Amino acid sequence: MNVEAQYYTKLDNKKVQCNLCHHTCVISDGNAGICLIRQNIEGKLYQTSYNEVTSLNIDPVEKKPLYHFFPGTEVLSLGTNGCNLKCPFCQNWQISTQITTRKSVTIDELLDISFKNNIKSIAYTYNEPIIWYEFVLDCMKAFRKAGIKNIMVSNGCINPEPLHGIIPYLDAINIDIKGFNSNFYKWVKGNFDLVKQTVETISKTDIHMELTNLIIPTKNDDENEFESMCKWIASLNPNIVLHISRYFPSYKCNIPPTNTDTIANLYEKAKKHLKFVYPGNINIGNNTENTYCPDCSALLIKRSGFNTKTILKDNRCPHCNRVADFIIT
Repeated sequence: MNVEAQYYTKLDNKKVQCNLCHHTCVISDGNAGICLIRQNIEGKLYQTSYNEVTSLNIDPVEKKPLYHFFPGTEVLSLGTNGCNLKCPFCQNWQISTQITTRKSVTIDELLDISFKNNIKSIAYTYNEPIIWYEFVLDCMKAFRKAGIKNIMVSNGCINPEPLHGIIPYLDAINIDIKGFNSNFYKWVKGNFDLVKQTVETISKTDIHMELTNLIIPTKNDDENEFESMCKWIASLNPNIVLHISRYFPSYKCNIPPTNTDTIANLYEKAKKHLKFVYPGNINIGNNTENTYCPDCSALLIKRSGFNTKTILKDNRCPHCNRVADFIIT
């Protein structure tokens, strides 16, 4: 379904300029931007997959990953085609790099699925949700009205004005920090400064934010650079959750998988600066998947895979009574 896009400028000769992200694509009539799903049709910019999904599932919220937001609950997850980055290591490249078969689903149908399954939150994920802006925003408004929380899993490459348009309806976000320098972001066709700006903006709101850093050997595994990233995150808020994920070859990237010792080493470096750090998709031992109270080290959340047991009392540590850094149902 085509819906006229927000955040664009009409130009001469039926061209348009999309203002949603850092690319600010200038698009001729009949063509689409880098994201594939924002298309110029006779001099107007349209979102061409408004209510069309490639993926629709019910997942553990920990899979997003979000470890401190409604732990142990399920989330309705959906995505469509396209992306505004070009990561050679993309794990969802089948839907992000090409147009595939999509299924139409209305917001009312999504609400019905949520109610029938007692779902507490919805996640816009699988591909980059900001390029699906018009549908995501309308969906967020409806789900907020229904008392269901809105989650985004994003690369953070969104311009300030559209970001401020969704902030009032967003409850939680996981932002994937691809690397911590401009050269890495050039490799993935992103914008390092814009991602940092997005993280900084979100950190000043009441939105729950967690960050993910996928470690790719020879590309973004420099220890000093990683520690600089952790110091920057801590300067915003040392309670921000960081997930350190192990890379595996995918799509166009054949670099060997990240060494387990590398993840373990970076985990220890991150813990010097941040209170909550988790190895994302790998077990490095020592119960590092669990959450412990930063003050008294009492166990607060016990995890085994996506199985989660919460050991909190009124959102406080049961031992020292410290207010826990969680959003609990």
